[in-house]
Amino acid sequence: DEVHMLTKEAFNALLKTLEEPPAHVKFMFATTEPEKVLPTILSRCQRFDLRRIPIKLIVNHLREIAGKENVTIDEPALHAIARGADGGMRDAESALDQLISFCGNAIVEPDVLSMFGLTSQSQLLSLAEGLLKGDVPLVLGELNELARHGKDLGKFLGDLLQHLRNLLVFQISKGDTRLLEVSEAEAATLAMQAALVSTEGLTRVMETLTQTESNLRDAASKKIFIEISLIKAMEARNAVSLDAVLKRLNELRGDAGSTSPSAPSAPVRAPVTATPAPRPAPVAASVPAPVAAVPSYAPTRQDAGGTAAAGGVDLAALWPNLIDAIGRASPFARSYFIEAHPVSFMKNVFTIGFDPEFADHIGMVDNSKNHSLIATKLAELGIHGAQVKIVKAERPQDFGLAAPAAPEPLAAPVPAAPVPSFAAAPPPSKPAAPAPAPKPVQLDHAEFKNDPLIKKALEIFKGTIVDVRG
Repeated sequence: DEVHMLTKEAFNALLKTLEEPPAHVKFMFATTEPEKVLPTILSRCQRFDLRRIPIKLIVNHLREIAGKENVTIDEPALHAIARGADGGMRDAESALDQLISFCGNAIVEPDVLSMFGLTSQSQLLSLAEGLLKGDVPLVLGELNELARHGKDLGKFLGDLLQHLRNLLVFQISKGDTRLLEVSEAEAATLAMQAALVSTEGLTRVMETLTQTESNLRDAASKKIFIEISLIKAMEARNAVSLDAVLKRLNELRGDAGSTSPSAPSAPVRAPVTATPAPRPAPVAASVPAPVAAVPSYAPTRQDAGGTAAAGGVDLAALWPNLIDAIGRASPFARSYFIEAHPVSFMKNVFTIGFDPEFADHIGMVDNSKNHSLIATKLAELGIHGAQVKIVKAERPQDFGLAAPAAPEPLAAPVPAAPVPSFAAAPPPSKPAAPAPAPKPVQLDHAEFKNDPLIKKALEIFKGTIVDVRG
């Protein structure tokens, strides 16, 4: 027995005898670790891999023995003995022999449960049903009863896992009981419980309880440890994996973008009265109709004394006004775009760049919702039909956020000019001081929570918004 424990030297001493055995001798080597036996020994032996005996065969064999011994034993008791024997016929026969000695010629299930410290099948199935339904009082009550009657909680946990394994196989095989060692009553219970939980949820429950079984030996109180584990398992039924959450958020981001309002065809304009400004008057321009007070950055031709950047748009002057407009609509989006900078406006494509340091922001803002938002705000600033592109690009060293430009004063209309145009003011005699950065938008919690992505995230994670100050 346990022949793998022989040393190499002992095996070598035995080898000659194995090669030329006496006619009247048969060697039988038993081991649970055949890989440790020397190949020279294995090559001279016939190998038989033994396995556990199925419960059904043990029950049939015990029923036959009981009949020959004139012993009455019910079916639940036979199945309990087979479960307690754990696939060993010798252990099952020994248990039956002891039960006959203690109980006489009539044996019932409680007698077997008392001997092995097992949980009754009805209790086990009831607790499993409560576990799958999330009925915490029922589960903890059943566990307390088992502990109060001195049941082996470690064995109970193993039996529960075996039942859940049968349930998982039943679900995956679509009710094929040929892969299971269960009675007809158990098969009916499996069919009923299979509808209580999804395969993914059942797998998470089993993972939780399997981890508990491996750590049970080190627990100071097995009862408390199993109670906590059962509660965790019930919570794990409806848990969602991180991959599923991220996938759902991406879907929501796309949905939010597709349902966002389309950009208006023209900016909102309010009529104003043109009055001279207390500074050098610009070149006169014709205004046949009322114009907006909002500064317009639409591409125009270059007039004398003026410059246009990136396809006719002054990006340095446009950017701070765009950020303010975005912040009024979505403080959440502004918190990301404040780290960005304009790259170019070419062929009606407005390119926004994030410095490599903030490249991780791109995945959060590069979606149809924000593209539509930026296009809308660009239209309000006079740039219509622009497409938006977000890329990783280094911020220019000399790039700074300019203050929003004030609307140019208007001169009296000149009938001959059909199109409005504006000329730049003369350059100052000395370098102008750097324009201050735009004032940060004050975070409005109510408006922030109304952002579609934020609302969905709060709903999924059941979260709340709080201030975290450095």
